[in-house]
Amino acid sequence: MEKNRIEAFSDGVFAIIITIMVLDLKVPDHADISALKPLLPVFLTYVLSFVYLGIYWNNHHHLLKAARSVNGAMMWANLHLLFWLSLFPFVTGWMGENHFTTSPTALYGGVLLAASVAYYILQNAIMAQHDCDSKLARAIGRDWKGKLSPVLYATGIGLALVRPWFSCVVYFGVALMWLIPDRRIEKVINELEDGD
Repeated sequence: MEKNRIEAFSDGVFAIIITIMVLDLKVPDHADISALKPLLPVFLTYVLSFVYLGIYWNNHHHLLKAARSVNGAMMWANLHLLFWLSLFPFVTGWMGENHFTTSPTALYGGVLLAASVAYYILQNAIMAQHDCDSKLARAIGRDWKGKLSPVLYATGIGLALVRPWFSCVVYFGVALMWLIPDRRIEKVINELEDGD
């Protein structure tokens, strides 16, 4: 299989996930601005999930560009990641509709944790195509955000049992951490394309 097929399939899944999430946003019954107030938790959860999906889509794109070829392990690892991401509409809706209560907030963190582990597995499947001392391996090896994120998600899940709003602050903080551009892989891809 060519890389562009797995990229196109993944892009389609990302688009469907976002579409399902936006369709879950309900329009208020009346035109008064106060009708939006009860929808604020739903909207905030949607924004957080949209940002996460954007982060995953961006990093997924760069990671697939770094792959030399597509193999079975990479395809299954990619499907594993897409499975966890496909649960975003459900956990987003449940957490937002229930105004950040304990169980929905903990489950939201659980899906974030599982998606980060799945991304790590995909990253390793792609890394297996490269030497241990390759530029890509060196770039990914210093992945402090990738190592810190699962720890923070687990902390958020624990906090949901005590103070669910603190969990949301942690989840939001991790998203902000990933919004800061990380051009390590992009730089390596450019170098590989230039023949360095």
